[in-house]
Amino acid sequence: MKPMLAKNYEGQDPTGWLISEKLDGVRAIWNGETFISRNGKELFAPEWFKAGLPSFPLDGELFIARGKFQKTVSVVRKRTPIDAEWKEVKYCVFDAPNERGGFEHRIDICRMATSGAEFATVLDQINCCGFSHMEQIFDELCAKGAEGIMLRKSGSAYENKRSDNLLKHKPSDSDEATVIGYDQGAGRNTGLVGALIVEWDGSIFKLGSGLNDDLRANPPSIGAVVTFGYNGLTDDGIPRFPRFVCERSYE
Repeated sequence: MKPMLAKNYEGQDPTGWLISEKLDGVRAIWNGETFISRNGKELFAPEWFKAGLPSFPLDGELFIARGKFQKTVSVVRKRTPIDAEWKEVKYCVFDAPNERGGFEHRIDICRMATSGAEFATVLDQINCCGFSHMEQIFDELCAKGAEGIMLRKSGSAYENKRSDNLLKHKPSDSDEATVIGYDQGAGRNTGLVGALIVEWDGSIFKLGSGLNDDLRANPPSIGAVVTFGYNGLTDDGIPRFPRFVCERSYE
């Protein structure tokens, strides 16, 4: 199942939309039996963690805490799960992909379906009253260390693609790109990767800033999805001063 993906918020009127926190976790589809990553790979959760989850699909994130993305990845990518580590994880649910009806109805289904699951919770959704209300929520959450907010159009269907009905709003410009190659390093980086060659929104550019020595020696694989930050776009639509943030392809 392809998950529903968000587009960037670009000043649309948010009145009537639903706002939730943008979690810094690992996207996970519950298929009724196990967790599947955004890229279609199984995530091996302990049986006790899955207890009480429904027999139909849910969409959400495996999440430990704000600012704990790398720790979450370390826990959930292990093929042999460690109970003590998984006890810190919550499955934060925000949709039921195969259920009919609008978004709010599906959220109600999620709440009923997870009522007996100790380690699952349904992400809070706030009805937005307008721009100032959205920015107030955004500022309050970011001040607490949140990655940003998500906006979901009221009554919208679940779409297995990047959708205009799901928007992400972050404090600074950032997005995801796909690794398509490597630029070899020079000087102190001889024999290592000098930069990742990535593709984003039809553009190809190098991503070297932000790579540490470990990443230069063991870079994300070809086809991996990485998050990068940047400061606006050039006249040609290329990100200015792009910098590597983290790998988002966990398998």
